Amino acid sequence: MTRSELSTSLAERFPGLLRADTDMAVAEILGAIARTLSQGGRVEIRNFGSFTLSYRPPRIGRNPMTGDKVSVPGKYTPHFRPGRPLRELVDAGGA
Repeated sequence: MTRSELSTSLAERFPGLLRADTDMAVAEILGAIARTLSQGGRVEIRNFGSFTLSYRPPRIGRNPMTGDKVSVPGKYTPHFRPGRPLRELVDAGGA
């Protein structure tokens, strides 16, 4: 599901809201998650999952074209861990 599909789904489910309102709501929620993670915080949505940051330490990588060794700096990457209800729902769906 894309951002626009989510916004459309909300607009259809709540006919009292304008499409622009649902677009703004989706953008604000995703923006709040991104801002919190960029500040080193953690986002937990009960019965859905949590977003945290994982640290990848610096390492020596390899350029696949030339085979030369390349220094890869350490970095933080977002990590999503689904909650139990979400895992059970996905498992029951047989996807």
